[in-house]
Amino acid sequence: MKRIAVLASGRGSNFQAIIERVSDKTIPAEIVCLITDNPSAYAIERASAHNIPVSVVSFSDYADRESYNKALEHAMRACDADLFVLAGYMRLLKPETVRAFAGKMINIHPALLPSFSGLHAQQQALDYGVKIAGCTVHFVDEGMDTGPIILQYPVVVMNDDTEDSLAARIMEFEHRALPEAVKLFCEDRLEISGRKVIVHDAQA
Repeated sequence: MKRIAVLASGRGSNFQAIIERVSDKTIPAEIVCLITDNPSAYAIERASAHNIPVSVVSFSDYADRESYNKALEHAMRACDADLFVLAGYMRLLKPETVRAFAGKMINIHPALLPSFSGLHAQQQALDYGVKIAGCTVHFVDEGMDTGPIILQYPVVVMNDDTEDSLAARIMEFEHRALPEAVKLFCEDRLEISGRKVIVHDAQA
């Protein structure tokens, strides 16, 4: 059974989606740790409600980014996880950290990458006038939202959409996409081949 650690900075709704799919045995894994940079994150309460250990690595506790990143990497190694899931984790990881856990970290992004990377992806989509938005789950590499794509879900943009309304509809699909990607990883069905992620059929 795979060991999952989740990194989250805020409400943790995607974290909750993973908790539910682990609890009902859809995902063949155990969640061994929540790592957060925010001592006030609601995700901590979600973890506590399910007896999931929490590691708080608060940026404000460290003199600089270098010492913070060392502490973060130490916390990640202490989890001894097979997979690290970035579920609304709002800090960029250092290239050294990404390399240390290459092929073992995935991220959810509220846009159809490679379009609209970075912050406020939903507003970027609205400003550009696209008719289809969505979400992407991808492996983490050293760029910003540039890693190999595992899966994507499209969401139709309505004429009267605001950033908030579009974000809310995309989030519904995030709660499906991220657990599905975690499930595929835990079933050993993902293979990275250059820029592509090959999704293998389930074993009979």
